[in-house]
Amino acid sequence: TTKMANQEEAEVQISELDLLSSMFPYEEEFTVTDQLALAELKHYVENESAEVPSSKVQFILNVKTEVPNASKVQFSMACALPFKYPTVLPEITVRSSLLSRSQQILLNSDLKTYLTQNFSGEPCMLSAREWVKDHAAAYIDKDLSSFSMTASGATQSEVTTFTRLWIYSHHIYNKQKRKNIIDWAKELSLSGFCMPGKPGVVCVEGSQSSCEEFWSRIRRLTWKRILIRHREDVSLEGGGHAEIQKQRKFPTLEEKCFDAHGARGNHMDLGQLYHFLEEKGCADIFQMYFGVEGH
Repeated sequence: TTKMANQEEAEVQISELDLLSSMFPYEEEFTVTDQLALAELKHYVENESAEVPSSKVQFILNVKTEVPNASKVQFSMACALPFKYPTVLPEITVRSSLLSRSQQILLNSDLKTYLTQNFSGEPCMLSAREWVKDHAAAYIDKDLSSFSMTASGATQSEVTTFTRLWIYSHHIYNKQKRKNIIDWAKELSLSGFCMPGKPGVVCVEGSQSSCEEFWSRIRRLTWKRILIRHREDVSLEGGGHAEIQKQRKFPTLEEKCFDAHGARGNHMDLGQLYHFLEEKGCADIFQMYFGVEGH
């Protein structure tokens, strides 16, 4: 099945590259810099080779954008698609002769944050290009003295991010998975809840890095379907443990069984889930999960 998954990923990459070359036919807009890697990838998809391509497809997207009271500025996006893309993010470095080093670092880190928050597991090269077109020019005039950047690289001022992930799974029955969810949350100091059954709902909250670690472990297990339905991030200036505690809506991580009466105990009572979320001040999430107004 890995081969199948890998092939799907490879096919997504090829169709995305085809789309880019049809939208940006001129070399100055879009160039594949590593033709060999692209040929290897196509070869792999056409199933003539079981050999996983040895190098990532690399290409350059150039974006011209208007800058207030100036002519157009060109930003160049050097991109590489890891073999597992789109299940992992593309590697993109945006450059322009008008950006200072620290402006460039900040721009790239903001782009990565945007992609992380909006495209887990989906093709996103066009969205990335669109983001650069809309936002990059603003970084040219950014005065970064307030960011306490050092020339040798970015030193982040202590900003902790509190994150809450709302994960949706087609179903959660497996005892081992349920145990993993609770054990890992405990190990990573995350609170929230897990509602087993069909559908399965998991909410974890805590520091951003712990939430991301939790998600990367969970998604490696085998699932019929699992995704982050919604994600909340709150920046806490200099926030330590106490600030994170203040943001929590759940005291610990516990399993919640809202049994639907006589439904063989596997279909959960969504009305009870709605009331539980409402008590916790998270009623709006219900609609994101199930696309209906709760009542």
